[in-house]
Amino acid sequence: MIKKHRLLGYCYPILALLFWVGVWWLIAAILRKPLILPAPPAVLRTLGELAITWPFWRTVLLSLLRISGGILLALLSGSLLALLTVKSRFIHHLFSPLLTLFKATPVASVIFLVLLWVGRDNVPLLIAYVMALPIVWSNVREGFLQTDRKLLEMATVFGLSKKQQLFSIRIPSLYPYFLAACRSAIALAWKAGIAAEVLCSPKNAIGSAIYESKQYLMTEELFAWTLVVIVISAAIEWGALALLQRSQRKWEVQKS
Repeated sequence: MIKKHRLLGYCYPILALLFWVGVWWLIAAILRKPLILPAPPAVLRTLGELAITWPFWRTVLLSLLRISGGILLALLSGSLLALLTVKSRFIHHLFSPLLTLFKATPVASVIFLVLLWVGRDNVPLLIAYVMALPIVWSNVREGFLQTDRKLLEMATVFGLSKKQQLFSIRIPSLYPYFLAACRSAIALAWKAGIAAEVLCSPKNAIGSAIYESKQYLMTEELFAWTLVVIVISAAIEWGALALLQRSQRKWEVQKS
């Protein structure tokens, strides 16, 4: 029964994907205007032609490094800031307006402002960082605040050290919130980073390739690069969450 449910869990997303590809293919066949909506085989053929070239992989790798660097920095500094704002009311009141400002400011405005301050090659990294930081901070901070105080008091009564409390109570209770932060921050930061590349056009970037494809009306190439963005975004999110879940299972096994 468990294997059947697991198999269905894999089948449903694939069937849904095939359904929407079929809808895309049908609309493209009805329109018969490749300049507006190319058919899936044409897009895949263009993607294959791009994928056998070194500039394609160099572009993908550099975009991945830029944006992933911003996400990683946001996860680390956001978690640290969450801890500090829980421990200190002053630090919380000091940084809360800034993080609220990050949330409220339109992405395009942030991109253009950052472009004025730093070189265009650094904009995607900073945009990914700025977009992900408030999400990580708010989720991880909520995780710290929702830790069961009674469990901590009981652990203190039974003589558990601060380190033992950290690994047996605080981190396990924090884990779902950190997982939610990763799920939301990675998707948003990746899309914002690509948008930054489109607007500021750094060298060897997916966003720059998207902009050039649009500018010269290369619709099949535009769809191919868009497909690359979607696949990489899904792969990063899936890989990060799988790694976290695997580490949690190993940790639970070691504790037991």
